[in-house]
Amino acid sequence: MIEAVMFWNEPNNLSHWDFHLDPDWAIYSGMVKLASEAVSAEDGEVRKVLGGISPIDPGFITNLKGKGVLDSIDVVAVHGFPLDWNHWTIHEWPEKISEIQAVTDLPVWVSEVGVSTFGAEEVQEFGLKRSAELLIGRAERIHWYSLYDLPRTWPATTRHREAEGSAYYRHFYMGLLREDGTPKRALRLFTEYAPSLGICQWFHFEDHRLEGAVNWLRRLGVRKLRTGLSWADSFRPNAGAWFDRQMRALEEFDLTLTFCFTPDSRGLRPDHTSPPSRPEEFAEFCSAMVRRYAHAGA
Repeated sequence: MIEAVMFWNEPNNLSHWDFHLDPDWAIYSGMVKLASEAVSAEDGEVRKVLGGISPIDPGFITNLKGKGVLDSIDVVAVHGFPLDWNHWTIHEWPEKISEIQAVTDLPVWVSEVGVSTFGAEEVQEFGLKRSAELLIGRAERIHWYSLYDLPRTWPATTRHREAEGSAYYRHFYMGLLREDGTPKRALRLFTEYAPSLGICQWFHFEDHRLEGAVNWLRRLGVRKLRTGLSWADSFRPNAGAWFDRQMRALEEFDLTLTFCFTPDSRGLRPDHTSPPSRPEEFAEFCSAMVRRYAHAGA
């Protein structure tokens, strides 16, 4: 069941939205308002979530509030990785949530929180326990990122890749499961926090891990799942068949479905991070996906 849709992923992160082409987020703001209106026309019950922000920046929320974006959505969301990438400590999670709550009355979800095992699995174990202690009860939705490690032969979605050094390689060790599907130390601990903690797991086009992931999510007691459907992938051959397979496999979970990634042919420049040249086309994609899947498992 789709309980929420999210408009883009990390729109204030240059690795996901090219704000050099949209320096005050005017295009993003207009796009979200169009998409929100389109989704509401299809289903008034589906909650509409602003793309989870990273870094956690109240100034970004205030900017979009001034553009009227918050009037068109139901939830704002944040992402935090203080043991890997942020310039604040894990113990500051309550303050980071409060910073956003100070500039909006909307609920604040944590749509990505995670810790890599880049240095040691014990670090992830500590980070999971401390994150749960600090976040459960403070945020209505918490999605742990992620279930699986990113396969080492796949690229991570960043700007400079290997040139980022260890910051880049950490992307490959965020899972509770290793690339080969074997459990890490923190997996057992996660069951103590589910279903209060959900999972964020991205599935790539025709991802071989889909059925295995569903089995693990059941075993872990997960109810809340965040994933995505790629607008760019919708232009691939057999996209509809893959989307149908993915959504059928996940229909038993309470889904937050993220819509993102600009097709090369639809951007101001040919890149998935580019603002679209016609934002109404993104809204049409969101509308079509909600029409096709919002009640598929009802």
